[in-house]
Amino acid sequence: MNETLSSAEIYARFESEWVLLEDPETTEGLEVRSGKVLWHSKDRDEVYRKALELRPKHSAILYTGPTEMPVIL
Repeated sequence: MNETLSSAEIYARFESEWVLLEDPETTEGLEVRSGKVLWHSKDRDEVYRKALELRPKHSAILYTGPTEMPVIL
């Protein structure tokens, strides 16, 4: 992808996925407003591996699923 997407567009296109963003625009509280999608997957580890492979200078990883993660005992 070569386009910058807003956080609303990212959440709509990549439901319940981990998203690697390049050059994210953030609020003062570091909430992502927009960014260029480099990679996305339902597998968190795959996105982290891709981040290590691509090594973007400025990046963020965003999870677009429910904010409450299940507790695994």
